[in-house]
Amino acid sequence: MSDVITVKNLFKIFGDKPERAIESLKKGKTKDQILEEDKLVVGVQNINFSVREGETFVLMGLSGSGKSTLQRLVNRLHEPTSGEIIIKGTDIVKLNEKELRDFRRNNFCGMVFQNFAILPHRTVLGNVEFGLELQGVDKEQRQEKARKIIQQVGLKGNEDSYPSQLSGGMQQRVGLARGLAVDADILLMDEAFSALDPLIRREMQDELIELQSKMKKTILFVTHDLDEAFRIGDRIAIMKDGLIVQIGSAEEIISSPADDYVRAFVEDMDRAAVLSAGTIMQPAKEIAFTGDGPRTILRKMRKHGLSGILMTDSKRDLKGYLLANELADYIQKHQKKENLTLDKSLVHEASKVDEEMALSDVINVYHESDFGPIAVVDANNRLKGVIVRGAIIAALSEGYEIDTDNVSDSEATGNEDEKQSGDKASGDKAE
Repeated sequence: MSDVITVKNLFKIFGDKPERAIESLKKGKTKDQILEEDKLVVGVQNINFSVREGETFVLMGLSGSGKSTLQRLVNRLHEPTSGEIIIKGTDIVKLNEKELRDFRRNNFCGMVFQNFAILPHRTVLGNVEFGLELQGVDKEQRQEKARKIIQQVGLKGNEDSYPSQLSGGMQQRVGLARGLAVDADILLMDEAFSALDPLIRREMQDELIELQSKMKKTILFVTHDLDEAFRIGDRIAIMKDGLIVQIGSAEEIISSPADDYVRAFVEDMDRAAVLSAGTIMQPAKEIAFTGDGPRTILRKMRKHGLSGILMTDSKRDLKGYLLANELADYIQKHQKKENLTLDKSLVHEASKVDEEMALSDVINVYHESDFGPIAVVDANNRLKGVIVRGAIIAALSEGYEIDTDNVSDSEATGNEDEKQSGDKASGDKAE
């Protein structure tokens, strides 16, 4: 996946002779010191990041952190003091006014703001088609396209309504539809849902997530709300004092905060809602294959002290779960048979989750599971790893790191009841 936006060594200083502030920053002075001594405001300093094609990249921080300034720099609504802003291979800092205007028209969907910024004298249809009108698209074509987008954002039937006749959430949908209608690749959203009440705000987040799954825009989204950032962002950049403190996925940030500032941000987050099965899974200690005989499988379990074992085929397609005590009893019962094959009744259905499942849902699966660990599989049902109780507990603790070396083999494949039956099975002989 290629990078659509790349920002390198970007500074924005507000005030006269901004180069003084850059020199002061390089000498280690803070933003507040520069404001007091030089009367210069540091908007952003030494910013470096990239946004991938089709990614929702969130700039998050408190008021004054520089997030909105940074987004406006990306569109050159603010002129950078120094640095590069490379959009689809073009450094837009080097463009003249006409070149920049043409570049914006062809590459940006425009900006969706907190205050909606829709035109009160135009209908919904008139607002949504406005960008296309500026592009010179003929009336019939632009209205046809606008109507399709209006339907996509859930406003069908409101084409002839005016903004004053719409709720706040509906007005925000108009702003989003207008941005999408021009069909450019990049969408900039600045606190787009902040003015909405919590219920409508969540609905708009859901709407954006659903639209993004279909349209695959490259979105640069600004918010001060960590829950919103974690909910919609593929990656999040946390900002403070004009600096990017940490960039990562929600899981990376909540599990490995870069410093005390980020740690304070995430300490009240519901970790179970953010972390996924893929984050906390660990390799299976051992697995049985469909071609293994019962004696071979029991030998694998005894070697690792396992009370049960997951079974896959040679392509790691998950087939089920076997219990050591049942297998030992089966072998004992047929001990005189040389070429003993595995009875299908011994293969139980394994509890499984996909890699993307939230930890909160994994916990429910774990509680409902009759035995064994939780198998983590990919979209093709191939075994990727396992989740055990110890890993779940560790994940719910702040600043966790799963130490697979300290998870017992019996825990890695079963619950407490199984461990007792497994100990008994290990004493049986497989002659």
